[in-house]
This record gives sequence, C-alpha cells and structure tokens, in this order.
Amino acid sequence: MPSEEHTGKSQPPVRSQPFPLEFPGVHYFDEQEIEAVKRVLRARSPFRYYGVDLQGEAEAFEREFAAFVGAKHAVAVGSGTGALSVALAALGVGPGQEVIVPAYLWVSVVAAVVNQGAIPVLADIDDTFGLNPASVQARISSHTTGIILVHMSGAPADAPALAELARQHGLWLLEDCAQCAGGSIHGRKVGTFGDMGIFSFQMNKNMTAGEGGCVVTSDDRLAQRAEACHDLGYARDRNGRLIFDSPELCLWGKGTRLDELRAAILRVQLRKLPVVTAAMRRSKYRIRQALEAFPQVALRRIQDPDGDTGCFLITTYPDAETARRVNLALRAEGIVTYPQGISNVLMTDWGLHLYYNIPSLVHRTSIDRAGFPWNLTENRGLGGNYAKGACPAADSLFERSIVLAIPSCLTRSDEDDIIRAFEKVLREHLSS
Repeated sequence: MPSEEHTGKSQPPVRSQPFPLEFPGVHYFDEQEIEAVKRVLRARSPFRYYGVDLQGEAEAFEREFAAFVGAKHAVAVGSGTGALSVALAALGVGPGQEVIVPAYLWVSVVAAVVNQGAIPVLADIDDTFGLNPASVQARISSHTTGIILVHMSGAPADAPALAELARQHGLWLLEDCAQCAGGSIHGRKVGTFGDMGIFSFQMNKNMTAGEGGCVVTSDDRLAQRAEACHDLGYARDRNGRLIFDSPELCLWGKGTRLDELRAAILRVQLRKLPVVTAAMRRSKYRIRQALEAFPQVALRRIQDPDGDTGCFLITTYPDAETARRVNLALRAEGIVTYPQGISNVLMTDWGLHLYYNIPSLVHRTSIDRAGFPWNLTENRGLGGNYAKGACPAADSLFERSIVLAIPSCLTRSDEDDIIRAFEKVLREHLSS
C-alpha cells in the first residue's frame, strides 16, 4: 500500500488529550491533608502562637523541615516572597549595598532586594541555567554584600562553587530553593550550602499548601533575626512571649507568619515529597535518555542527577528559529497541557522568569515619587544595565531553549507520547 506521505494524507498527532497540570504536590493530595486541616479546625486554633487548643503544627513543621533539609533552624512564613524578604532583613540588607542575582530567576527575587532599599546586580548564567561563578566574580564590587543563588526549574545550580566564592570575598550567600524543594548535590540538600536558604510552598511547587514558605539556616543569630523579622520585629522566648530587652533583636517585622492550617498540610506534604520528586525524576530521565539520540539537542547540565527534583525538562537547539519550529511542531503533536497550565513553551515566553521581561527592573520603577531605592544618595552609581543584552549567555540560552513541565503523575503511556512526539519532530526538523 502507498504510504501516507505519497497519498498526501497527514499523520494524526501523537496525542489528542492534554497532559495533566504541572502542580507536583497537588497531584498527591488525599485524605491525609484533609484530616490534617480538620484536626486544626476541630481545635479552633488556626493561629500559630496561641489558641483554644493549640496543636503546634507550625512549630512541628519547622522542626521536621529543618531536619529534612539538614539545617539547624527553620522559620515558617506565609510565602516564598515573604521568605526572601525575611532572609534579606535578617542578613541586614539595605541602602548602599549591591546584591548579585541571576539573569534566570523569578520577579520576587529582585523585588525583595529593591524593597530592602538595596540594588540588584545581574550576573550571567551557564548551561546549568544557574549563576555562572565566573560572571559573579566579575560583578563583585566594593558595594557587594551578598549573592542570591536561585536553583531554577527544579535542578540545583553550582552551589559549592558559589559558596566558596562567597567565602573568599566575605559575602553572604542566600539560596533560593523555591523551585527545588527536595533537591540535593551529592547527598547534601539545597538550602544548606549558603548562610541561609528559602523555600516556597505555592501551588506550583514540589510540595504545597497553596501558599507558604520557609527560611532555613544553621546560624543561631540569623535564625533569631529571621524569627523576629517574620513576626512583629521581636524574637519570642520558649513561652511565646516577645523579647524586648535585646537590642540586636529590636527590629521591624514583616508580619508573614505561617498559620496552623497550612502548616498541618505541609507536614503531610513533606512526608510525600521524596515520592513526588522521585516520580518526576523518573519521567524526566526516561525522556532525557531518548533525547540523547539527537546530538543536535543540548540538554541542561545537571550537577547531580540523583539530586534533580525533575519538575522541568529544558532542551536547547542550535538557533532560535529551530527552537521555534520544534516548539510549534511539538504543540501540534499534542504536547500541551490544559489552558490554565503552562508547559512546552519557548523560554522567551517564560514571562517574569527572565530578567529583561521584568518591566519594573528594566525601567527602575518605584512605589514612591522620590524613586526609592534607585535615587537614594547611598545608591548613587550602583547597579547597572537591566535591559536585554546585559547577560548575553542567558539571552542566547533563552532564545534557543524550550521548557517542558514534568507533572508528578505522568504514566508510562504519557511518557511514551512525549518521547514519540520528540522523535517525530526532531527527525523532521533536525535531519540535516
């Protein structure tokens, strides 16, 4: 019989049904989370510090999360953005300081720096899609006080090298692990390489209560300052009473305490986290293995495959036009998710994850008429260019790369569809 190619009939798409939404922790919700919430509601005590019958969920979560990560202290907060703000306040960040941030990040990172009155300085990334230590080295100035390392898209950046660089220059290192809960490098969990680490438990994250966050550290002083800053500006004693007689801990609070309801959910989600990340990692590396047959496709360099949480697959192509064609062809083959989900996108369409897509940063906007913090006397001459072109390595990677979310509930059949679609599309568009 003549082939479809010769008869002019087009082949059907690989897949006709959208993939599941990319919410890792949510796919593992069951009666355990429901019962945890009921326990708090029955006790009529949703506030973490006191109640009719306080269950101590937030305090227990802090102990359990610190132990899981391998840090001495954990301070649970209301969001990942709140965690960044609390950590920077604990580190004493303010006007006259420069903080190095990566070109690939989330808008909350620069927002936290600016809201402290400090100035963000962009550094380029490498093929880990994390901070390039050489670029960081080149950005250090007499005004630099610290580095924010962001473990983007589920896989750790080069934390050991950046921790050593920070130590050599007397800088603090803050790890943003919002997208990498459960990640590690050769057995050591992310969040423990720097002076402090932050996590997010928002809907899209590996473990979630819809919203929430945490600050971790093994430094006793920073832990006390973080506790004070996340609350009313003062640390508390063992009985929950505010401490007013310590000048070091008379600070200004952010009011971003985690409530007992979300803490109860997060305690359940934390127990499930290893299973969630193992599922995503299994799916991702099965797909990656199939893509190794196409040398024209560059795969993100992973520090430690066993420590990759697996929630995203990034593929990079020889040029921007090839990436665009492959992306469109994959979408035509049904490699998409439901309308409200985001998957299989060109990185240039990845919104506020890219430095030059953040209008408030590019244009140095402010919430007041005086231009805070850009126009402060202490900040005169600090910072640099934030427009596209400031980080050429990142710009090139963004233009040539595709991001594919890996839901935590993919079946082997789902994985087969992704592999078949990639093989079909790549043979057509990378045959030369």
